[in-house]
Amino acid sequence: MEEIDRPRAEQRIGREHAEATHLVGALSVELDEIVESMSLSNNDDEHDPEGATNAYERAKATAMLRQAQKRLVELDQARARLREGTYGRCLRCGDEIASERLDALVTASHCLRCAAEAPPR
Repeated sequence: MEEIDRPRAEQRIGREHAEATHLVGALSVELDEIVESMSLSNNDDEHDPEGATNAYERAKATAMLRQAQKRLVELDQARARLREGTYGRCLRCGDEIASERLDALVTASHCLRCAAEAPPR
């Protein structure tokens, strides 16, 4: 088994966690501003020429915020696996996760074979 460079993995997880935390904050502010802007307008989306745009921007910001929050959870889980000594091992079969996969996706929790066999989300 190839040895995991723990300090490098911890540093990368930390850096990506900080970036995701910043993104969550920025998207939360953006979403709050969109919601506030929409609440100050007494037009309804159906008759407001900007309504569809406002609704789209709100939906887009909400989806991006959820994705960033999900990323934070994945990074927290990867950090926990690193501390427990299970980072780099597939959660399903226990085999080693290829270092190339971990380089591409620091939060990878399944080997490529198990990830390919997983049902679509």
